[in-house]
Amino acid sequence: MGEVSFLRPERRRSRTEAASADVLGDLLRRVARGDEQAFESLYDAVVGPVYGVVLRVLRDPAQSEEVVQEVLVEVWRQAPRYDPSRGTARGWVLTVAHRRAVDRVRSAQASTDREDKVASRDTARPFDVVSEEVEHRLETEQVRRALDVLTDLQRESVELAYFGGYTHRQVSDILGVPLGTVKTRLRDGLIRLRDEMGVVA
Repeated sequence: MGEVSFLRPERRRSRTEAASADVLGDLLRRVARGDEQAFESLYDAVVGPVYGVVLRVLRDPAQSEEVVQEVLVEVWRQAPRYDPSRGTARGWVLTVAHRRAVDRVRSAQASTDREDKVASRDTARPFDVVSEEVEHRLETEQVRRALDVLTDLQRESVELAYFGGYTHRQVSDILGVPLGTVKTRLRDGLIRLRDEMGVVA
């Protein structure tokens, strides 16, 4: 009887996950070189998890399907930018998916905001509407600039946890890093954001 049959379930699982991560990383490296067959295999391996991440953000199956296609096109184009030293291939792909989904939400919200502004132009207090809009834009720009001071790893964790609504455990799973690492990135990222935005603790 071989040694493998005596492995505890969690050890077998961790070895399987490691092998799977290696396979995805190898596929992504081949995709970066323009290997279409590797892309088909990668597509089959990640399309389900990508759809799950996108649907969680958008909550609309039809829109989610559209965004999944955009994500996979972006994965094909951006594969050379994947750096295995900064996380797993699965984590990288799911981060791309989450960002695309958030972009779609922001775009839809911006469109809704524009429509609301047009509808509210005839309100009795137009000055308040304009001042609120300016204030909102300034705050949004301040947050965007503040996020730019974070490292890529901190920004990924912060975006997933605070803009995507994921738990620390889910962020850990998506990025393929230990839970303790995620908590450290979030803590350090939030401290830097606070300092950058001049928030008094």
